[in-house]
Amino acid sequence: MIVAFFRKALVAALLGVLGPASLAQAQSPDPLPSWSESPVKATIIDFVERVTTEGSDDYVAPQDRIATFDNDGTLWLEKPLYTQFVFVIDRVKAMSNKHPDWKTKEPFKSVLDGNTKKLLTYGEKGAVELIAATHSGMTTVEFNDIIANWLKTAKHPRFKRPYTDLTYKPMIELLDYLRANGFMTFIVSGGGVEFMRAYTEQCYGIPPWQVVGSAGQTQFRMWDASPALVKLPQLLFFDDGPGKAEGINHYVGRQPIFAFGNSIGDKEMLEWTANCEGLCFMGLVHHTDAEREYAYGPDSDVGKFPVELLEHAEANGWSVVNMKNDWKVIFSWEKPTP
Repeated sequence: MIVAFFRKALVAALLGVLGPASLAQAQSPDPLPSWSESPVKATIIDFVERVTTEGSDDYVAPQDRIATFDNDGTLWLEKPLYTQFVFVIDRVKAMSNKHPDWKTKEPFKSVLDGNTKKLLTYGEKGAVELIAATHSGMTTVEFNDIIANWLKTAKHPRFKRPYTDLTYKPMIELLDYLRANGFMTFIVSGGGVEFMRAYTEQCYGIPPWQVVGSAGQTQFRMWDASPALVKLPQLLFFDDGPGKAEGINHYVGRQPIFAFGNSIGDKEMLEWTANCEGLCFMGLVHHTDAEREYAYGPDSDVGKFPVELLEHAEANGWSVVNMKNDWKVIFSWEKPTP
């Protein structure tokens, strides 16, 4: 009786000081504070509540709460070049003394000349050649150490910050929110799987075994009298476009009910997610903020977002984040917009 009296008195006092709305906020803090109040945010929260509420018609058991995310342009910055491609350029420069022929051989010559515009004209074929040359001939452990050391010193040319500082705060909040509600979060990206695994746990809280990406072949060998996996120049798996859905099937083994991307390379992953049984969520990040980050779309060399993709998203009920309007902050070190 006395306990009940004091409980009622405490609630009355809180209502008097805070007001009903403030008390509700204190009891249920915003799970996505860096997101503006928008249809996308409301859709995400509604989706999570519906699939995690037992007794709901849309309830999904924890083991089936699979969420997949692209990396470049979805979880962290991808302009002016993919971070891994910047790493490749730096590796070519660091290795050039041992390869004098690179001074006259393309696409290596364009890298050494600093001619990025010409380098990009070599497209996927050129990128594969550069990656094969710079990502092989070492053990997986040695490669991981090279990446880790590079990430400690490499800085973005515009923001003058380490690349690991350029993750999107709203998306980090989303990852945390999903995991707090029993989701398993996976990265499914066209980037190199071993390159990403060097930082995904630190940046996103996603362990290496929940990262799906493009992969080169490896071979078991005795290396310096010890057993090791040695990286080979041949491609094993390309995780982009249709490969993303295939990669999820191969390495995750369950169809996602939640997927987020930012470019035409994510379309098939989102389409496959949309075909799941029951309620599902498909989202795209649209880069519209040239002041705080970058604005780009159909004509971009990276993260291509054609008009047809936007139309497809709108026609099929996918959520599209307008970065300029829907995110109060983009990076953790940024001051929130009023």
